[in-house]
Amino acid sequence: MLSRILNHFRAPRPAPLPEPDANLALGALMVRVAKSDRTYQVEEISRIDRILARLNGLKPIEAAKMRATCERLEAQAPGTDRFAHLIRETVTFEARRDALEALWEVVEADGVEDGAEMQVVEEAREALGLSHHDSEAARARATGN
Repeated sequence: MLSRILNHFRAPRPAPLPEPDANLALGALMVRVAKSDRTYQVEEISRIDRILARLNGLKPIEAAKMRATCERLEAQAPGTDRFAHLIRETVTFEARRDALEALWEVVEADGVEDGAEMQVVEEAREALGLSHHDSEAARARATGN
């Protein structure tokens, strides 16, 4: 009887995380950019959801679920370069530029340019094998300039 009561209060084990693919890796990188300034604002979360929906053809609820998975992956991943290398190895050059543009969209989401966010984007740019010029062009596309 006591064991049944104790089992009732134990938290269920979370589902195991999926092995990241390029889409989940990009989502985790976007979460990492958003969290890097120690604030994870609703504007950033909403922007990540919209980007995931747009890039993956998802409905809003599906995108939010994907973001939640990406948040868990980001929390357990050792370094930014792991996700960026996964993207670099599995997608085209154009898709890597699109991934960098998505990161810039997250940086711009809260209207505050933070050094920590910039550092994560720069680490990702290098690991994605993109140039400074590619980054400037991706940022211009992200901001509409």
